Amino acid sequence: MTAPSEDRENPMATTKPDTEPAEREPEATPPARPADEVPRTGTGDSSIRDHERWQRFAGGEDPPETVKPGRLRALGRALRRAARSEWTIAGLTSVLLALAMTWPLAKHLDDRIPHDTGDPLLLTYILGWVGHALRENPAGIWDTNSFWPLDDAYLFTDTLMGYAPAALLITSPTSALVVYNVLYIATFALAFLGAYALLRQLGARVAGSAVGAAAFAYAPWKLGQAGHLQVLSSGGIALALAMLARGHGYSLRGGFKPERQRPGWILAGWLTALWQFAIGAGLGIPFVYLLLGIGVVVGLHWLAKRPRLRWQTLAANGIGGSVFSLGVLWIADKHAVVASAYPEAVRDAEYISWFSPTWQSFIIAPQESRVWGAAHEAARAELTWAPEQALLVGFTLAALALAGLVWSCWTGWQRVWLALGGAVVFAIAMGPNFLDDGSWAWALLYEYAPGWDAIRTPGRLAIYLTLILAVLAAGTLTRIADEADDLSHRARVDKRLKVKAPKRVHALLFLPIGLVLWEGLTVAPYAEVPEAPVDMSELEGPVLFLPAGGNDTKVQYWSLDGFPEVANGVAAFTPDEQAGIRSMSMGFPGEDAITSLREAGIETVVVLPGSLPGSDWAGMDTELDPYGVEVERTDTAVVYDLNAD
Repeated sequence: MTAPSEDRENPMATTKPDTEPAEREPEATPPARPADEVPRTGTGDSSIRDHERWQRFAGGEDPPETVKPGRLRALGRALRRAARSEWTIAGLTSVLLALAMTWPLAKHLDDRIPHDTGDPLLLTYILGWVGHALRENPAGIWDTNSFWPLDDAYLFTDTLMGYAPAALLITSPTSALVVYNVLYIATFALAFLGAYALLRQLGARVAGSAVGAAAFAYAPWKLGQAGHLQVLSSGGIALALAMLARGHGYSLRGGFKPERQRPGWILAGWLTALWQFAIGAGLGIPFVYLLLGIGVVVGLHWLAKRPRLRWQTLAANGIGGSVFSLGVLWIADKHAVVASAYPEAVRDAEYISWFSPTWQSFIIAPQESRVWGAAHEAARAELTWAPEQALLVGFTLAALALAGLVWSCWTGWQRVWLALGGAVVFAIAMGPNFLDDGSWAWALLYEYAPGWDAIRTPGRLAIYLTLILAVLAAGTLTRIADEADDLSHRARVDKRLKVKAPKRVHALLFLPIGLVLWEGLTVAPYAEVPEAPVDMSELEGPVLFLPAGGNDTKVQYWSLDGFPEVANGVAAFTPDEQAGIRSMSMGFPGEDAITSLREAGIETVVVLPGSLPGSDWAGMDTELDPYGVEVERTDTAVVYDLNAD
């Protein structure tokens, strides 16, 4: 993907761009030029050519090639250009930043996991299940080996289906950890690169785009979501918007340029949007409505202005939009079946209010923040569920964005619309905690927008608020860069030259990245993953691990070894039938509990250390074993075969 070139002094820009740069001189010769800028070497076309040669000489450029280079030489030059390309450097920067900000995870890909052993192990299990199902029985992907005997358990939480190619690499619990951790690091890299591409496409300069991208990728509120890969996977949102804008030849600074329409980028944008939706409906549903809203605005603009569109552009939108819509409807239909079969999955307003932000949430940091976590401890104590309500977007980002409302490279009306967009996102993100129980914002969507009632945590819309603030912040820094260049140009000695501000001046505009990354540092641990207490592949299912409940994510992860049927499972809700099995197990290994579990179809019960009521694990008397049950004891578990012959 290419984007506007910064200027001749920018080492990242080496190819001719297709988008309108903020600082490029007009392509056409102006009708009148100031006297001090007209070269005195002649008149007409020769005068212009002489002036262009002088500009190249004064700028230190090499003279144009007059002899066609050989193939090897041409290949070498192409490789050198690619190595110096803005997008090569941006890509490498995004990867290096991701590795540094998540260090030392890269050293422990096969035995540690970010944040804790709760949701991260659940998501690791989901990835493993996707890979297993696609290799063994793609049609049976919906019914996982966990949550036995329930149907469509794969759809009980975000599916991560977009990561299916990576999931195919999983063949064991250890390889599942490696894949999960690599994807975890990659989410930050893609978030940075996607936001950078979007900001460059909109017309921001390199420094502003880099700062805005860092703020989007490493916002402090994301530290509290470190256990939710599906929430961190937001880079596709920014990248899809960048591709669609580029494909349509649109930027904020240049407006719509019909000659810059690129149908290929339009198709890529729609496919990237579908990939983003396939990762999880939690972020996917709001993204669909965002694209729908943009489509309505673009459609109304076309009806009013009738800009010239190529037929290839219309065809790309038709094909790409159709593929996107069909994919979304297919996945949404699967989720709708689950919502119909399991009414307990529906959340009411009171439940959602418990997880929704308050008015102060967006300036309160999560406890994982190295910089602000301890300072905001008292403020978090007043929240009902701090992990979803501490949503600090970053004080550095907020300051630059506020400055961008009054002084920016974006036009006044563009800033007004950005501010209104941020206000709307803020109102919806507060859910029922907004004015009048959210009746004029979130409640309208909850009642009338299909799929919106499946969103348990509206605060995660902070992703879009962060992106809007990043656009405003990039506008501030771009305006500073423009003013610096303009000042240098006016102060030039030789009036024949086009002068830019020195590189060291532009380098100063990168300094806010340090503050942004500083605010994004974490104190969250990288948890060591426990080994399975038994050989999972040897268990005769269906199996129930006790105690059942919050630790079920470990059981699901362990079950990647052989995929035995297990009644355990953790998801976004607790199915009634699963709650019934848990209730039956109360009092185990009592006779009533064993009888109930046998009737329910449970073949094996595995009890983990310290969970048998009133028992001494180390010296448990074998005479207390229930009649008709074969018991095997190890240092790590007690295995009960309920149907032993």
